[in-house]
Amino acid sequence: MKTDIEKLQEKHPGLVHSVDRTVESHTQREQGERFINTLMIKGYDVPFKYHRTKKYKSLEGQVVNLTYYPASETVAGFDMEIMKVVRLRRS
Repeated sequence: MKTDIEKLQEKHPGLVHSVDRTVESHTQREQGERFINTLMIKGYDVPFKYHRTKKYKSLEGQVVNLTYYPASETVAGFDMEIMKVVRLRRS
């Protein structure tokens, strides 16, 4: 029997799942009615971003499982690689 993650990856081929990753930094900033959360994961040089409707407690130092898509974002005229998180679970 397939897990939820395997079903998602089969349905969405670009999806990546990482298990037991440590959060080094977690920032939250308000943009309109939503909060943009940015995670820096140990061993990665790219930010992992996701949106929430309200503030979330800090995940700094926590071990998490992430499901995300690689994406890019233009900041000050430069293209930056980011990871767009679609599922986040504490391990």
